[in-house]
Amino acid sequence: MRTPLAKVRGLGSAKEGTSQFWHQRLTAVALAILLSGFIILVIAIAGRPYEQVIAVLGNPFVSLLLVLMIGAGVWHMKIGMQEIIEDYLHGGIKLIAVIANNFFSVAVGLATALALLKLSFGG
Repeated sequence: MRTPLAKVRGLGSAKEGTSQFWHQRLTAVALAILLSGFIILVIAIAGRPYEQVIAVLGNPFVSLLLVLMIGAGVWHMKIGMQEIIEDYLHGGIKLIAVIANNFFSVAVGLATALALLKLSFGG
């Protein structure tokens, strides 16, 4: 029993529409593409000396692709966990879990990106 305007807007009971659904699907597609490149990269650098691996990772194009993969992976992880939290937790614990999920996602993203930068640029 929805009004025509609600059908056009695509808003459900949470009034957020399907944006999280589409973000989850978009990050999944991005990860599929980026993960393919990552697997090719790992195969290409397997068995190479440390200095050559650092040189490959120091390439701005490779570093950019890895940072994009980290970002898409962390965003995908955050959205997926948030869906679980919103579906199964209630009350004050739900708010705490959502906040913890956000902080954890940012911490994982920053830690992996900083580790990549340190490895790539020898800092």
